[in-house]
Amino acid sequence: MASSRDSASAASTTFRNIMGRVAGGEVVAPEQVKGALDAIRAGMVDEIPAIAFLTGLYMHGRILSDPVELEAELRHRAPATTTMTPEFREILDWTLAGHALDADRAQAAFDQIMDGLVPDGALAAFLTALHMRGESVTELEAAVRAMRARMVAVPGMPPGAIDVCGTGGDGLGTLNVSTAVAFVLAALGVPVVKHGNRALSSRSGATDVLLELGVPLPARHGPIGSMVAQHKLAFLAATNHHPAMRHVGAVRRALGFRTIFNLLGPLCNPAGVTRQMVGVFSPHWLDPMVRTLQATGSARVWAICGDCGDGRYIDELTLAGPNHATLLEGGQVTSVVVDAGQAGLAPAPISAIAGGAPAHNAAALRALARGARGAYRDTVLLNAAVALHVAGRGDSIIRGGAIDYAALRAHVGLAADALDKGAVLAVLEAVRNFRADMPNRVTG
Repeated sequence: MASSRDSASAASTTFRNIMGRVAGGEVVAPEQVKGALDAIRAGMVDEIPAIAFLTGLYMHGRILSDPVELEAELRHRAPATTTMTPEFREILDWTLAGHALDADRAQAAFDQIMDGLVPDGALAAFLTALHMRGESVTELEAAVRAMRARMVAVPGMPPGAIDVCGTGGDGLGTLNVSTAVAFVLAALGVPVVKHGNRALSSRSGATDVLLELGVPLPARHGPIGSMVAQHKLAFLAATNHHPAMRHVGAVRRALGFRTIFNLLGPLCNPAGVTRQMVGVFSPHWLDPMVRTLQATGSARVWAICGDCGDGRYIDELTLAGPNHATLLEGGQVTSVVVDAGQAGLAPAPISAIAGGAPAHNAAALRALARGARGAYRDTVLLNAAVALHVAGRGDSIIRGGAIDYAALRAHVGLAADALDKGAVLAVLEAVRNFRADMPNRVTG
């Protein structure tokens, strides 16, 4: 006989499926809505997913009650809305009505969120409503300003340093591509200061796999500078450099779907790098990401998004279909399409680089560094080849506003040599042994 714990777990899984569908804009059947409401009343669903679900119903016009207050009412307790500032209460009401925030309201909202003034339930409703309506560029810029104003910066990095970082939020759960690319670039002499985080909407984020590999994630400027000087590589754990994010981490994890905060990581590198290859979960965000970075001082940026077919996109360059890129070069913003086949790489479905828990992904990265072949290697080669161009190494892969595939193939060859000759493995082992007496420090 199934235990009550098993029943609660099954109910929670079913609820999360329905919640995700509603937050994704789907219309679910009345009997499913009733079942979800019954689960909330019975206390079988945690506060944050319950509020996200109710927010989805509210945005669809299927309920009229405020989601935060209704969640409390269903559980027969007082709502936490009294701890919300009157200003944020007005902002939340405006957002729940489906309206975009102007610059002043958006700045006020994200300043209060980053200062910990917004209760979790209200934050869950706000982020869900933004997700469903679609975040505006004005809201993104306000969030970037709020986050940068509170981050612990890392000065003194090499002027040519690059970041390769994805937004996450694509829901595909692949192996860690940009983390592997960072090792390849470092092996080729490119200084990399990679910004990353734990998994929030996937199974293994950059920080998770690095901890599994035993790679240090120092928080202080001295060790970070020494790692870059000695090994051309340092990894910055977002939680070490963005203490204000502690106010949103629990809600993000509880929601389980991508939020506006997925977009902020690549826009808020603490080292202030001016060359970036940014993976984005949707083509819709390619141009806004590039223009936001342009406005904040970046020199060369490629925002990339791979089309995996069936309406699925990945925040990397992929072998599974055409790759869309918006680029900032020479002060101009343009767009191109990158074809992995013309770069000499065989097509492969996205399932060929399916990932898993951190231990699984770490093992795959170690095998890659030791010469393993296959779709994971080829995906890393493609991304590393473009990242070399962003870093200003080798011949330009852009000619006449289109991809110069001969130059791109040459870059693929450089990346392949770094793997085949053991240079990537040497960097991996070197950084693992860097300051072995210094424990990792990952907060949050």
